[in-house]
Amino acid sequence: MITDREKAMAVIDNDCFTEADIAVLLEGDGFNRFQKAVELYKMGMVKKILFSGNIVDRNYGSFPFEEIKPLILKENVPEKDIIHEDKSLNTREQAIEVISIAEKNGWHRLALIASHEHQYRAYMTFLRVLIDNGSDIVLYNAPVRNLSWFVDNGWGTRFDRLSTEFDRIERYSQMGHLATFQEVVEYQKWKESLLNA
Repeated sequence: MITDREKAMAVIDNDCFTEADIAVLLEGDGFNRFQKAVELYKMGMVKKILFSGNIVDRNYGSFPFEEIKPLILKENVPEKDIIHEDKSLNTREQAIEVISIAEKNGWHRLALIASHEHQYRAYMTFLRVLIDNGSDIVLYNAPVRNLSWFVDNGWGTRFDRLSTEFDRIERYSQMGHLATFQEVVEYQKWKESLLNA
């Protein structure tokens, strides 16, 4: 029998993303995520790119914004359309800071970009903050999908890190830092109702 977790993961993995005000590019996984944000920008699916995070830990794949930004600029994304959220030091803080920035700027749709193995926890973390804030911001799942599961980039393979991510989902869920699996499904129903309105 399919579990609530499996249902929520299927819903997160197969989102109804069409376009957003901004791409939220989560720090981590070296230089493997920024291309997705650039791709969405060039396709006109987002208007700006917000790089979120201020950790430098090369052994964990967290490279500084100062090294990522030139690569985004090289792809002909104007500097005025690149923003750095530099207060957060973990995924929960990223969610809190980014959603606060979005609310202040009147952004109503966010495309969340992380590597595929991190995406479930990231999405559920951001959704928890949205629900707790009573926000009507629409969060879309936009993971980087063309990454190898089995190549070690210097901080482990994504396949190996997947177990750690699910352990963290369990631990952070118990701490109340993640949306529940049922909340994920209900949020998706609400999101899809907006498309049909």
